[in-house]
Amino acid sequence: MGDTREVELRLDGAADAMPRVEELLRQADPRASVRLDPLTGILHVATSLDTLEVTAALARAGYDATAMTG
Repeated sequence: MGDTREVELRLDGAADAMPRVEELLRQADPRASVRLDPLTGILHVATSLDTLEVTAALARAGYDATAMTG
């Protein structure tokens, strides 16, 4: 794991599951900061993981995430 980067993803169907999403990402990066904009469905993650790692962690848990940045 390297420097902290900002990753933005469109996350379908996760507004009600935000605690689970945070838990998943913090298992992979305990220092991750996770915020979901409920109006847009955009997930903002400050993490040392790269975009592919974040997307893969979410996909393994059944969430459909599309990278917006990273």
